[in-house]
Amino acid sequence: MRTGRRLCGGCRLKVDGNPVIVANCHCLDSQMITGTGHSTGAMFQEAGVRLHGSVSRHDLNCEAGNTVARLFCGSCGSPLFGMNTAKPGHMTVSLGALARSDDLDVQVSIFTRSKRAWDRLADSGAEFESQPEWKPD
Repeated sequence: MRTGRRLCGGCRLKVDGNPVIVANCHCLDSQMITGTGHSTGAMFQEAGVRLHGSVSRHDLNCEAGNTVARLFCGSCGSPLFGMNTAKPGHMTVSLGALARSDDLDVQVSIFTRSKRAWDRLADSGAEFESQPEWKPD
């Protein structure tokens, strides 16, 4: 089990199981949400994610026709999760929200077509110019 909280402590989370995948996302929405060149998240089975606290939600319509929901702490606005209608039953937890994540490695980088030249990362595994066409198990 992994635990975490947001900046103000108003939202706490617990996550059971191992992530399906860990990814850097360089899409423009992730850049705006984080205020930097990418977001990093670990996708888990939704059934294993428990959240306590007030949450705000913002839905984004994507070019592929799916909807991505971004969930934030209702008090301080720190990012918590992402949910994508193309990946039902899964939630992507913002890696910075987890108290312990040093044992996780980024496996893919997505939306590299929007990657900023100044956002230089160590090897991040496979790279995709947009959302890859795969479904989690």
